[in-house]
Amino acid sequence: RVRTPTGEAGRPPLSFRRPRDIASRASMRLMRFVTARFASSSAEHRPPVPPFTRETAIEKVRLAEDAWNSRDPDRVSLAYTPDTAWRNRSEFINGRDEVRAFLKRKWSREQEYRLVKELWAFTDNRIAVRFAYEFVDSTSSKRYRAYGNENWEFDEHGLMKKRHASINDLLITDADAKFKWPLGRRPDDHPGLSDLGL
Repeated sequence: RVRTPTGEAGRPPLSFRRPRDIASRASMRLMRFVTARFASSSAEHRPPVPPFTRETAIEKVRLAEDAWNSRDPDRVSLAYTPDTAWRNRSEFINGRDEVRAFLKRKWSREQEYRLVKELWAFTDNRIAVRFAYEFVDSTSSKRYRAYGNENWEFDEHGLMKKRHASINDLLITDADAKFKWPLGRRPDDHPGLSDLGL
């Protein structure tokens, strides 16, 4: 009987293995590689991704509005790169941990928070937005409407890596409030900023 030479760890060398075994092992390795890559990257992929068109830029703005109206710091923070850099009013924020901490403070103080965003302009990987939101200050029980502009820059996965926000607050009465939908996502038939003359 002819003995088969052994290779590494007692296995036959590649030239003595059956083609079917080689193909099967290669297929399994490829599947494990693809699965691992998908699992590690899917959570870090936020379509629509650059380069933006007008339609995808509008979609990106609405998705951001929906996330912020959830008032969920963990959900919102995942739309940003791990090393995201912000300027929010006069506060400078770096990284997701600081973003989450900031948002927790923000929504602890800003009660009855309702936000509307609107696309202003866009390029391949940048979007400019104007927005307004209404809230009741938990420290004074006074109602405000905040007006703001944001500049966003995204990476190739659609995650926001830079956010610059300039915001001003206007004291309003309950009768002046224009955002009155149930807390959460703005209904599709609710007017936008331009429709409301804001």
